[in-house]
Amino acid sequence: MSSSTGVAPSSPPRSPTAPPRSFVWSRRIFLTLLTGFVLIPVYVMLSSSLKPLEDVSGQFRWLPSGLTIRPYIDIWSTVPLARYFVNSAIVAGAATACSVVIAVFAAYAVSRYRFPGKRVFTVTVLSTQMFPGILFLLPLFLIYVNIGNATGIALFGSRGGLILTYLTFSLPFSIWMLIGYFDSVPKELDEAALVDGSGPLGALFRIIVPAAIPGIVAVAVYAFMTAWSEVLFASVMTNDTTRTLAVGLQGYATQNDVYWNQVMAASLVVSVPVVAGFLLLQRYLVAGLTAGAVK
Repeated sequence: MSSSTGVAPSSPPRSPTAPPRSFVWSRRIFLTLLTGFVLIPVYVMLSSSLKPLEDVSGQFRWLPSGLTIRPYIDIWSTVPLARYFVNSAIVAGAATACSVVIAVFAAYAVSRYRFPGKRVFTVTVLSTQMFPGILFLLPLFLIYVNIGNATGIALFGSRGGLILTYLTFSLPFSIWMLIGYFDSVPKELDEAALVDGSGPLGALFRIIVPAAIPGIVAVAVYAFMTAWSEVLFASVMTNDTTRTLAVGLQGYATQNDVYWNQVMAASLVVSVPVVAGFLLLQRYLVAGLTAGAVK
């Protein structure tokens, strides 16, 4: 029932902790501009991949005059994209699996046991991340060539050599990250597992690994993305049969022309596995990257 005095009730007082309205609108404008800045390249890639070549080679148009899915069909015949896709999947998958397995055992040993040179080992592992990767290009090339000449094992130009190359990048970071994550798991869980009759490996796989799934997933995502999108070493350490996607995309550029619509279409196809995997594992990835920040 309305008041007899005819005076409208006053609005409730603003909470003292609420941000000012100008700040709220400024944040909205900034986030909108940031979203547009991020999505514009995606729109350019998507629209260019659906245009005929003559519409892409000239001046760029924001609104395409016509749409076609022909570039998504031609990308598989212009270059052997399927073979590059298989090579990248094998190399990235094997490098990720080896990195995760080795890092789990190494990090568990460093986190749970005392041995001579433990601190030197951890510092050495971390110090490898201080140097740019290009410094290892010539040494690895010479090592692979000399091993091939001495033993007949073809590491240069093979998938195995490229897998070992990517392990030199992802393994040190994976070990260091899992050491911090395993340190955050209480050692009382190991002791309880040992009391129940489990050995060290039983405690690792039954107690520690399930509790460290977010950290392991974060390490796996990092190792996979490193191997999937690397260009420099893949361009030097591979040949026509072992070439990966990151290098194979250069095949759409010829001496006479560049198939820009096919380049954009192939780039979107190449990005699908990484984006899909990131979306599926986003929850574990965020938890793994933030683990150990507060103990």
